[in-house]
Amino acid sequence: MSAPKTIAPQSRARGCLELTGSYGFSKTVAAGFLACGARSGQVIGARRQRRVAQAPKLRFVTRVWRSESDEPAPARLTEVDDRLKADEALRRVKRGEYLLYTGDFHNARQLLQAMGRRLEAPSRAKSALQAFREERQARLLEHETLSRVVVSLDPDYRLGLRRAPDVRQACREVWGDSRGETTHVALKTLLGMIGAAQWRQKGLQVPGLKGTLRPHYGVFTPTRTEYVELLTHVPQPRLAGARVFDIGTGSGVLAFVLLQRGAASAVGTDLDPRAVECAQSNARALGLEKRFTAMETDLFPDGKADLVVCNPPWIPEPPKNRIDRAVYDEDGAMLRRFLTELPRHLTRGGEGLLLLSDLPVLLGLRPAEWLDAELASAGLTVAWKKSTSAHHTKAKVRLDQLHSTRAREVTTLYGLVPSRAGTAPGP
Repeated sequence: MSAPKTIAPQSRARGCLELTGSYGFSKTVAAGFLACGARSGQVIGARRQRRVAQAPKLRFVTRVWRSESDEPAPARLTEVDDRLKADEALRRVKRGEYLLYTGDFHNARQLLQAMGRRLEAPSRAKSALQAFREERQARLLEHETLSRVVVSLDPDYRLGLRRAPDVRQACREVWGDSRGETTHVALKTLLGMIGAAQWRQKGLQVPGLKGTLRPHYGVFTPTRTEYVELLTHVPQPRLAGARVFDIGTGSGVLAFVLLQRGAASAVGTDLDPRAVECAQSNARALGLEKRFTAMETDLFPDGKADLVVCNPPWIPEPPKNRIDRAVYDEDGAMLRRFLTELPRHLTRGGEGLLLLSDLPVLLGLRPAEWLDAELASAGLTVAWKKSTSAHHTKAKVRLDQLHSTRAREVTTLYGLVPSRAGTAPGP
């Protein structure tokens, strides 16, 4: 068997010359090769030159590495195909190899699944917190390992594997139009994009929302609906004619529920441009675009609002990647800033609506008195609150090490007012 074919180091948006000869083969060489003496009609290898029968066609192409976790571009890609077995693939990626899959799409997907099963290990956790950390570490290992199986997309985002689906629309929705670039991306990432595109097309029915929500890739999806349902307990008179800020808007679902229940207008803010585009797109689909504006900004927009709603990341741990930021907030920094800045963004008689899970307290990541102390420091008082137990999937899976903790999880909607305003009647 011949030695595996390798592709020389490629970096993000690096230009290359592609030379295609009459023998039906294609080889990419660094543009500097021509500067070093390569002539038309030659392909320059590491140790030899070979004359081709017909002068090749030259075209300038760009190779781009796409990563959701900001991993650097691989130094080298080794081509593999359907003959590769899961055990061998694991050995190679653990040695640091990046594998460029060139075979059948369905076989590639099955290879990833088989590799993932081989990474599973029995839990040794003796507490809920240990189980939580163990589970998170296992997910990180799976991501780092499986992301070393890479595929190539042509400049039109076509996936060059046999029996591959059409992924062009999914890629355009995430990356925008191609600029004539050849793209390398982890197969695991591409599969996530394909799934997200299907969710976006199908849409999601959310209790409390009239109409269909269409989540976008990389934007937090409200598959846990208990926190959305809590907003239906906000009294109608408080919503009538209200101006709303939705901090960390994501898909925009919280603002949309409040608008449909009587609020006059809403501004949703988010640091992620994908979330801003997702929220604005959903507002148009729901017929709310004249009353809703999405802004890419850090926490609060200018001005004040009658109601300020926020469902912050609830786990006070460092995020590992871009998508993690919707769930993980290191040391509760974002939540602390929200509470501190909230009073000066409320109109007279205005109210903050904070949605928060007690899972960090149950896991031992945060003391039970933490929120009370932060509210006092920010000059805020809980005017009223409404709670609901968890009814998402992970609270019901009895085989889950964290089941007993997740089954006790409670999500609470807090009505917050400046301390000098005292308390207000609850819902």
